[in-house]
Order: sequence, then C-alpha cells, then structure tokens
Amino acid sequence: MARTAVPAALRHHLAALRMLLVLTVVTGVGYPLLVTAIAQVGLADRANGSLLRAHGRPVASRLIGQNFRLPTVTSGRATLPDPAWFQPRPSAGGYDPGNSGASNLGPTNPKLTRLILARRSAVAAFDGVPAAVVPADAVTGSGSGLDPAISPEYAYQQVRRVAGARRLSPLRVRRLVERRLHGRTLGFLGQPYVNVVELNRDLAAAVPVSRAGLNGR
Repeated sequence: MARTAVPAALRHHLAALRMLLVLTVVTGVGYPLLVTAIAQVGLADRANGSLLRAHGRPVASRLIGQNFRLPTVTSGRATLPDPAWFQPRPSAGGYDPGNSGASNLGPTNPKLTRLILARRSAVAAFDGVPAAVVPADAVTGSGSGLDPAISPEYAYQQVRRVAGARRLSPLRVRRLVERRLHGRTLGFLGQPYVNVVELNRDLAAAVPVSRAGLNGR
C-alpha cells in the first residue's frame, strides 16, 4: 500500500514545532537550571541578595543602604538620626528599593542649593564639626538613592560621635571603620569607600545597643 505523502507545509510546521519544543527545554528549563546551579555553588551569597544576618535572621542587604534613625515614642516611626550609628548619605526615596531614584534637582536649582546648605548645617551640628569640612556625600544622595557606600572622610568624621554615644574609645570605633575601608576597584576605578551597612553590622556585633539596630529596630 502506497504511503500518503505529507504536504510540504505540514512538514514545515512539524519541524518548527519540534524545534520549538527542543529550544523550550534547552533555554526554558536546562539553561536556567544550569545558571542557578552555578550561582548557588560559586556565588551563593550574591545570588541570594548579599544578606547580612543577626541572630539567625536576615536584617539587611549589604548592597542596599538603610536609614539608622531613632523611633519616636508615640508612633514608632524613625524620624531623627541615631547618634549611636554611622549615618548613610541622604536618599531621595528613603532607601526604599521600590522607589529607587534621585531627586532630579539640577545643580543650578535654588531648591537644591538650600537643601544642601541645610543638610550641611545639620550634619555639622550632629557630628560636632565645622560646616566647611563636611564631605560632599554627607549632603548629596546617589543616583539610585540606594547606595550603601560613604566616603572614608565621612566615616571618620562620625567616629567621635558614635564613640561618645556608645561610651567607647574613638580608637576602637576607628578600627572598625578601617576594617570596612575598600579601595578603588582594580586599583583605579571609582573612589575608596566604606559600606555603612556592613560597618553598622560590625558595630552592633561588637557593642550591642538595645534601643536601635539594623532596619531601624
């Protein structure tokens, strides 16, 4: 009995369907599993959010900045900077990962000028230093509003205030800063920095404070 010839158009469609199924398995199942396995074996910390833990639970990501503020007595909302913690640079979105972005105020905008002058006066009074020596990153936010890094100058400026609030020697607190001091990437990219979230985690581990902690709790 003669075999019925399959129309050319149908053969093309069947070949396309087989190719679709093969590519779906390879790129939709095999490739994601392979990448996940490589990430979990060799880069587990980064793949899982670069989390910092305290008492067995995640309290922060070392890649996302936080506010370290004092809660009010009535509402429990964080309103004022806590002198017992190193403070980050300002954030237009309050370090909310769902609201990443800058203020979009241009350098010639009078509102930005007034805001920076007000911030400089507040930081100088808070840290007990002249306004003229306040670093730029203490009064300006990053483009993402989530940057956890501060300049070494800003970190060292805060040592005396943090040490006084925790009744520690400034030398001990300064050594914590030095442990978290990062140089330029590859020796020439970017600027030296201190990760303020990691620094405060070290500070909490070394000298616990009951009234505040990471995530403002």
